Amino acid sequence: MAHETVLVIDDEQLIRRSITKRLGVAGYRVLEAEDGRTAIERASTGVDLAILDYRLPDLDGLTILKRFREIDPDVLVILLTAYASVETAVEAMKLGAYHFMNKPFDLEALAAMVEQALETTRLRREVRQLRATQAEPYSLDRMIGDSPALRSFKALVTRVAASPASTVLLTGESGTGKDLTAKILHYSSARAGRPFVNITCSALPETLLESELFGYERGAFTDARQQKKGLLEQADGGTVFLDEIGEMTPPLQAKLLRFLEEKAFRRVGGTADVHVDVRVIAATNRHLDDEVRAGRFRDDLFYRLNVLPLVLPPLRAHLADVPALVAFYIDAFNREFKKNVRGASSAALRALSDHTWPGNVRELRNAVERAMLLATGDMLELDDFPIAAARAARDTYAIALPTDGLDLEEAEKSLVRQALERTGWNQTRAAKLLGLNRDQIHYRIEKFKLAPQTAADHGK
Repeated sequence: MAHETVLVIDDEQLIRRSITKRLGVAGYRVLEAEDGRTAIERASTGVDLAILDYRLPDLDGLTILKRFREIDPDVLVILLTAYASVETAVEAMKLGAYHFMNKPFDLEALAAMVEQALETTRLRREVRQLRATQAEPYSLDRMIGDSPALRSFKALVTRVAASPASTVLLTGESGTGKDLTAKILHYSSARAGRPFVNITCSALPETLLESELFGYERGAFTDARQQKKGLLEQADGGTVFLDEIGEMTPPLQAKLLRFLEEKAFRRVGGTADVHVDVRVIAATNRHLDDEVRAGRFRDDLFYRLNVLPLVLPPLRAHLADVPALVAFYIDAFNREFKKNVRGASSAALRALSDHTWPGNVRELRNAVERAMLLATGDMLELDDFPIAAARAARDTYAIALPTDGLDLEEAEKSLVRQALERTGWNQTRAAKLLGLNRDQIHYRIEKFKLAPQTAADHGK
C-alpha cells in the first residue's frame, strides 16, 4: 500500500473529487487545493507529487510550478490543461514539470502516470540515501592522525571544500591518499548530494578517454549506434575527479582547458555546445611544473588547474600518526577478516614509526593487512612486519665513533658518494641503499655538489 502524499490543484470541484477518490483507492494520501495560494501553502508542508491545473483563478500554472521548485526541487508536477500549446509544454518541462496531460483526460491513464511519477520519486530517495551512506566513510575523520602536519592539511581541506566551484589540484607522492582527499572534498561540499565521478586518465587510450569524458553523437564512429552522455554530463552539479592528469595527451589537454574556461564542450562528432556545472578535481604524483618546462603539459592548463593547490604530505612528514593509523587498520581488518587482534606491540609500533614508508599510507595499510592475515596471536609483533623488522635490525648496527670525533656532514657526504659509486650513479638504487627516496638523494647531490669522477680526476 502506497503512503505518498499527492496534492490535487484544480478550481473545478468535480475534477478534484474524482481524482482524489481514484488516488485514495490506490492508497495515496491526497490533499486538495482550489487555487494557487492554497496550493503553495499546502505544498510547503511537504508533498511528493502535485497534479496542477494550468489555469486557476489567481495564479497560472507556470508561476505555481516555479514556487513549488523553490519549496522543494524534488517535488514532481503533472500539469493539466485544456489550453495546450507547444510553447506552454516546453516552458513547463524547462521548469521541471514531470509530464503534461490534456483535458479532458482518462482517469486511469492519470492514475498510471501518478504511479510512474512516484516510482521516480522513490528511486530518487533511494539514490539520496545511498549517496548519504556513501558519504559517511568520506568525512574528514577518515584522515587518521593528529600531528601538526596533518592538522594543518585538514584545515586546508575544510576551507577548500567550502569554497565555490573552483578547480582543485592534488599533488603528492603515490600512496598519500589523493583519491580519499578528492572524495572528502566532494562529500564535505555543497555538491555532496550530486554525483562524484572518478576517471583515471592513464587507464584508457586517448580516443576512449575522450569519448568517456565528453560523450559522443550517434554515428561519430563505427560503433556509435546511439548518442552517449560523457562523464562530465553525468556528473552535472557534482564533481569529476581526474586522477593521473599528468598522463593526459596534449589534444585532450586542449579540450579540457576549453571546458574549464567556458564550462562547455562538444561531444565527439557533435556540433552543439553542452553546458554543465561540475567541479573538477585533478590529481597527479608528477611535478607538473617540470612537465610544463619539458613541454609535455600545457602551461595554461596547469595554471587553470592550479587555482586551489593541495599538496598531500608524505607519511614520513607525519610519522607521529603511524600508531593511530595502525590502530585504525587493525580495527578495519578485524571486521573484514573476523579476527580479534588487540593491537600492535610497543616494539612493532616503534619500528613502524621509524620507517620512512616510501609507499606512504598505502604501503603502511598493506603492511598491516599482511600482518593481520598471517598473525596467529592476539597482538601484532615486530616479526609480523618484515620491512620494519629489517629496518630495526639495521638500526642495531653500531658505527664506532673515533675518539677525536668526526665531521658528521663529511661522513654523510662520503656515504652518499659511496652509494652513488656502488650503483654506477643510479640515483634510485643509491637512495634505496641509504634508506632514502629519489628526491632526498637528489637534494644531497645538489647540497654536496657531487658529480661522477672523470678519468682526469682519477689521474690527479
